[in-house]
Amino acid sequence: MVRVAALQMTSGTEPGANLDALAGLAREAAAQGAAYALSPEVTVVFAENREGLRAVAGPWENNPAIARCAAIARETKLWLHLGSLAVARGDGRFANRSVLFRPDGVIAATYDKIHLFDATLPGLRQYRESETYRGGDEAVLADAAGLRLGFTICYDVRFPALHQALAAAGAEMIAVPAAFTVPTGAAHWEVLLRARAIETGCFIIAAAQAGQHQNGRATYGHSMIVDPWGKILGELGGEGAGVLVADIDPEAVAEARGRVPALANSRSFSLSVNDTSAS
Repeated sequence: MVRVAALQMTSGTEPGANLDALAGLAREAAAQGAAYALSPEVTVVFAENREGLRAVAGPWENNPAIARCAAIARETKLWLHLGSLAVARGDGRFANRSVLFRPDGVIAATYDKIHLFDATLPGLRQYRESETYRGGDEAVLADAAGLRLGFTICYDVRFPALHQALAAAGAEMIAVPAAFTVPTGAAHWEVLLRARAIETGCFIIAAAQAGQHQNGRATYGHSMIVDPWGKILGELGGEGAGVLVADIDPEAVAEARGRVPALANSRSFSLSVNDTSAS
């Protein structure tokens, strides 16, 4: 059994205050016996806009937020998974990067969010995440606290192919750090998390931003841990910070996949589209 923790936060616009909050939650998770802890998307800073992000988000090299998180991992002896932070890139945009630290503070793996939310919302302005962030192009799997861990970030949860690829490569637990809006969270959050667990036979650990933020946005919260059968092992509320702990049994992954061997039964196929427009 591996005890894991989802750290729910209400990150603001000041990195120092957010990192202090992360440290407090990590200490609480460690005190409860967790070996691994996941924080939400945009843990380090939840900026008001792109200009606000540029003022506080530095490059990867000698990044003070990374150094602070490494120190938190060493202090707490956790596998500390920083859900994401913005990392300045050379083209004026940022990587939305997830970072896994070993208990000795050494970086074990990083992942750049692949799927970016570009949409024209009904009755609202166009939203172009790709104007601020540059998407990654590599799925990531790593060992963490005795588990094979798959990496995703927020909007990635809507893309089953990524999760299925991680599961097929050996993932036993998939991390979903997020900052869902309240309307989409209320409509889709639980459904998506349970679906990703069921179809992959993986544990899903989802650490969320929650409540009203300094940047004026409100996020849904409801951090959650789901087992490979789709059962919710624990859930936090929709407001404020907290620590959600659950015990993960890796044997439950093989059991669920044995009962419904969807991964083993998956087949490649071709698509034939009948065009009747000419008839």
